[in-house]
Amino acid sequence: MCGRIFVRTSLEELIGNFPLAVKGGDIDGLGNRFPRWNGAPSQDYPIIVRDIVREPDTSGPIFAAARWGLMTSWAKPGGRPLVNVRCETVASNGMFRAAYRSRRCLVPINGFFEWKDILGTGKNKQPYAIAMKDGAPFALAGIWETWKDENGVSIRNFAVLTCEPNEMMAAIHDRMPVILHREDYERWLSPEPDPSDLMKPFPAELMTMWKIGRSVGSPKNDGPEILDEVEDDPEPTLI
Repeated sequence: MCGRIFVRTSLEELIGNFPLAVKGGDIDGLGNRFPRWNGAPSQDYPIIVRDIVREPDTSGPIFAAARWGLMTSWAKPGGRPLVNVRCETVASNGMFRAAYRSRRCLVPINGFFEWKDILGTGKNKQPYAIAMKDGAPFALAGIWETWKDENGVSIRNFAVLTCEPNEMMAAIHDRMPVILHREDYERWLSPEPDPSDLMKPFPAELMTMWKIGRSVGSPKNDGPEILDEVEDDPEPTLI
């Protein structure tokens, strides 16, 4: 799964690393929320989409604000948003099929977190930070929807797709987010209905991971020290 992410830069710096997309007007309200060292579901993030109403005189992909946690248009208030969606069933499951065919998105980040279940009990987990070996930002594959809350307010929201782990990730978990190569960004956002060959483990040799402290378990802890490498910590943590 993928339930936490981090962005090391300001919003403007992040946007500058993805020149395929222009900046949408609803992005400005996110400016004071980045860097975000311990990003969690239910928070708002910049995603890159294609099929929304665009600003005047713009075309192609656009940065838009969206909430992490997918709620379909017909979901009732009080339902539980979906943080992740399995790539193996996204094209066939009726809950996600339409979004996958026409509302795919990119989720730009600098890295994500995962927990290794040390004893297999679910009570003693070692967190890891995972990023690109060269430190460059990258994009996760996602799908998005628009949902109206009980007050009739439209909320754009998204989920991250997951796949089987690569060799590196398999050492700590049985899933990983779908990470896209830069040359595949445009295709993922295109009208192509089923780019299924893009949903595969990212090459392990291009990635790195390191152990971090257990304070990452609470989203309230949101400083750069979250990413500091640590030695083994035998104390259990619940997440």
